[in-house]
Amino acid sequence: MRVPFRCTLRALQGAREALRVVGALWMKRRPLAFFAGVWTRRTSVRKLKDGETTDNLFGFLTTDANAVVAEVHPKAMPVVLTSMDEVEPWLTAQVDKALALQRPLDDGGLPRLHRTNPELRF
Repeated sequence: MRVPFRCTLRALQGAREALRVVGALWMKRRPLAFFAGVWTRRTSVRKLKDGETTDNLFGFLTTDANAVVAEVHPKAMPVVLTSMDEVEPWLTAQVDKALALQRPLDDGGLPRLHRTNPELRF
């Protein structure tokens, strides 16, 4: 996982609906956090009607679920970077140092939100 292919995806408090889809969880007392991600550019035929296109493809880095996330998704959770002290090495450090950030967030960092929309399924 070379440096040029690492990225972050910003998570803002105003994006609660998007995060609920991922697991009904939200960052407690943190106005801004990032998900560690990777990207690549690929030329392929994704849709026949569009023919061959070159697209930027993105993915989240995941890790084992912490206790809070495991209640809704026991298999995995996104790698959450909660400070610039974590974001900077993710984007620029050697692979071994960057991958050391691939760990579950502390259990107290993601409290379970109560479902406000009964139509929303997890």
